[in-house]
Amino acid sequence: MTVTATLYAGVAIFIALQAIISCTYLNKNEEKARAPLPSGSANGSASVIWTELLQKQPFPHTAPLPPSMPADMDGTYTKFDPKKTPPVPCRRCPDYVPEGGIWKLNLSNGVFRIFHEFSGWRSIGSFVVDGNRMRLFNDPTCMAAIGSYTWSLNEGRLELQVVEDKCAIGMRAKNLTQLPWLSCQPPPMEADVSGHWQKPSGCD
Repeated sequence: MTVTATLYAGVAIFIALQAIISCTYLNKNEEKARAPLPSGSANGSASVIWTELLQKQPFPHTAPLPPSMPADMDGTYTKFDPKKTPPVPCRRCPDYVPEGGIWKLNLSNGVFRIFHEFSGWRSIGSFVVDGNRMRLFNDPTCMAAIGSYTWSLNEGRLELQVVEDKCAIGMRAKNLTQLPWLSCQPPPMEADVSGHWQKPSGCD
């Protein structure tokens, strides 16, 4: 083998090794992105992520941000999905998949925020209300999709019914509608028949 051939062979081996190392590093990081949040970690805790999300504002991806106006359903809601199978680490998991555990939904002045405590997955977007209709848009997980829903709020239970929503191959609609969202705001005393309101799981 000539010196030139030996040199080319060495360079090829070096490039191959660098590619293997890079792929291994990326795969580990991608799996960590979908791994459960570590317990006892101040920076990665669910409460810190949720607090940071509440401070963020949507970006006008496809439509102007709506006026900052309160709506009747404004507030924070939670639901507990009883699914027991833990999420499997993956590189490109579909967004809005209804995984088990606590989910939080915050509606405030034309901004919706949603968060899954176990995985740390979250999203943010805009919403507008017209009567019993609600439209979702400017969601970075599906910027071109506009979700249309009907809504009802009774005794602290927010229920959504999909009219049309193709976001995340229908996963957003499935997630938002499969269970009622329970308000973290205590009801007025006159509406609380039992007199012993229990805060839903996941409310701060």
